[in-house]
Amino acid sequence: MNERVLVTGSSGFIGGHLVQYLKALGFWVRGVDIKKSPWWDTGPDEFIRLDLRYRENAVEAVQDIDWIFALAADMGGMGFITDPHCRSAILYNNTMINFNTLEAAEWAGVKRYLFTSSVCIYPTNKLDRTDVAPLQEEDAYPALPQETYGWEKLHAEHLCLAYGKEYPIKTRIVRLQNTYGPKGTWKGGREKAPAALSRKIATAKLYGEPTVEVWGDGKATRSFMYVDDCVRGLHAAILSNYPYPITLGPDRVIDINNLVDILVDIAGVDIDVVHVDGPQGVRGRNFDHKRARNILGWKPLVSLEVGMEKTYRWVERQVLEEGLC
Repeated sequence: MNERVLVTGSSGFIGGHLVQYLKALGFWVRGVDIKKSPWWDTGPDEFIRLDLRYRENAVEAVQDIDWIFALAADMGGMGFITDPHCRSAILYNNTMINFNTLEAAEWAGVKRYLFTSSVCIYPTNKLDRTDVAPLQEEDAYPALPQETYGWEKLHAEHLCLAYGKEYPIKTRIVRLQNTYGPKGTWKGGREKAPAALSRKIATAKLYGEPTVEVWGDGKATRSFMYVDDCVRGLHAAILSNYPYPITLGPDRVIDINNLVDILVDIAGVDIDVVHVDGPQGVRGRNFDHKRARNILGWKPLVSLEVGMEKTYRWVERQVLEEGLC
């Protein structure tokens, strides 16, 4: 474990969990973010507050580093990435972060660089059914990604592939499915469905409210990956010799209404679901994970029920503590 590792976006949800995972394995970890994480008592070995949209900051971040996990991004849930007032910022901010960090890494002689892409890069016209057939990595083309968030992720994938072919740096690309778990954004507009629904149900339980609002008809289908499985997959990917994109996630597909049912059972409350207008994203997502299984030897270990139990209990504590303030 002699490699010195940089995690960009180290104060984010996945970044914070990844820092803890790598430190437990014995790595020396530098974290870079525009803010410090509020959730962890112990963070990286070294934390530097930097805005990677600026080249000089990226140059500072990568000094004396062997591996980089590039997680820094301006992102959020469906309400955020579909907001017409956020699209230009998402495209600009993430493009600058990714270009600056990879270019600085190449200059500094970084050995391995892992970029966290997203399943939002897959063509939306192939995801217009709830029973969509499992997509393989090559089904990303012809390209029609979801919103500017999907476009900038796809562009950054090409950047990684180009640098990996032209320079000694070994670039790796992982497309992440919906990742959830404790110690992440749970309110404020950037939270994702598992945290948002947990908050709504916990709030209803705390205040005795009988209804919970769900955007759309609740029939859109997704797969949800627990954060512990995600960080194991990222570690496996950076160690691999495979330079092309790999999609990480579980094979189980569930609709939002059934996800609500799981959370209601965990919370032990009776809830009436009210479907309201709101951004839903694509109609269905389903992916073939043979590449992750065969190349990385990776598969998820945490069931949705177990993961959502841990997530809900954590969010419920936040709701309760806020309600008592």
